[in-house]
Amino acid sequence: MVEAFAGWLSSQGWTVHAEVDVVDIVAEKDDRRLYVEVKAASTAPGLDVDTAIGQLVRRMPSEPDQSVAFALVVRDEPGSVEAAVRAPQRVLDLLAMALYAVGEGGSVRQLFGRS
Repeated sequence: MVEAFAGWLSSQGWTVHAEVDVVDIVAEKDDRRLYVEVKAASTAPGLDVDTAIGQLVRRMPSEPDQSVAFALVVRDEPGSVEAAVRAPQRVLDLLAMALYAVGEGGSVRQLFGRS
């Protein structure tokens, strides 16, 4: 899933780096930086999504920075998508966090937010 999402970001004009300082993906475009956590198949998707959101929060700068955004990527399957979208949209907006789902064939769809 990391490769599929990284490839999609590249096709959108982002410069992509995988596994940077324990972040799954760091991408850059037009003086913006995007930090991405990817959660693949899981037996506990709710816990994995909560953990990923926590990981992203820990990487956030202490001062607001409009040039930095965050994204959580889950497998495009019922349990994972539901776990991802249960996060309150207000909180995701405040965190500048987008949600994406990657399908089995590598297709990407945005569930929430913008990057």
